[in-house]
Amino acid sequence: MQALYAQLLVGLINGSFYALLSLGLAVIFGMLNIINFAHGALYMMGAFVAYFLLNLGGINYWWALLLAPIIVGIFGMILERTMLQWLTGLDHLYGLLLTFGIALIVQGVFQNYFGSSGLPYAIPDQLKGGMNLGFMFLPVYRGWVVVFSLVVCLATWFLIEKTQLGAYLRAATENPTLVRAFGINVPRMITLTYGLGVGLAALAGVLSAPINQVRPLMGADLIIVVFAVVVIGGMGSIMGSIITGFALGVIEGLTKYFYPEASNTVVFVLMVLVLLVKPTGLTGRAA
Repeated sequence: MQALYAQLLVGLINGSFYALLSLGLAVIFGMLNIINFAHGALYMMGAFVAYFLLNLGGINYWWALLLAPIIVGIFGMILERTMLQWLTGLDHLYGLLLTFGIALIVQGVFQNYFGSSGLPYAIPDQLKGGMNLGFMFLPVYRGWVVVFSLVVCLATWFLIEKTQLGAYLRAATENPTLVRAFGINVPRMITLTYGLGVGLAALAGVLSAPINQVRPLMGADLIIVVFAVVVIGGMGSIMGSIITGFALGVIEGLTKYFYPEASNTVVFVLMVLVLLVKPTGLTGRAA
């Protein structure tokens, strides 16, 4: 039973990263209609920014949680202003190809300078150790990752779905001409939305760094699974991405316990089954 609980914990942790990354993808696609294949590379950049802040600037993990998403988010906004904005109105394939190229360039640059091996990033002192729950031993940092990711996901959903700012964001993408008539700067709103989605990826990278180490290809290992999560939840669905991310992480963990050979493919099998039954995803709406 302890092995089962351990795999459930691993599944919850992976689900936390799936949820944060797929949430960022859902925000970018749902608001901007861009299939952002550079998301994995920007997740990796978040981890590297935290590493640089600690080792070059002496800035600890807690500040990195704030600064890394802002720094990578600004980088994302520059990308949107200089490249992605010109794809407005074009087929999704152009955005996918451009962001795929950006991902290869970013990963290639980091791999050239840092190789493929992982760089260590220490768990902060406040989150070291663990708790004995009776039925299992829970490392404090891993519990923190699950809880913090859930809070961030729900806060993002609330911001976009339940606030006036979120209403402006949705309106700016659905009917930009009408929103401009109210004096709102639509290009700036779109740029900030892309920065928000990218910042969520960077935040996931900071959370991942003490667990998975900092590696140039850490995003490439995750991005295909995260895209499957977004497709299952429904392209552009905020809550669908959150629920599906956590659920698929747990399902993956259970599969590793009961049938390890299928653990790497179970997400894609579920994606095929969902698309056969409901092509728009579990919570997606038909166009």
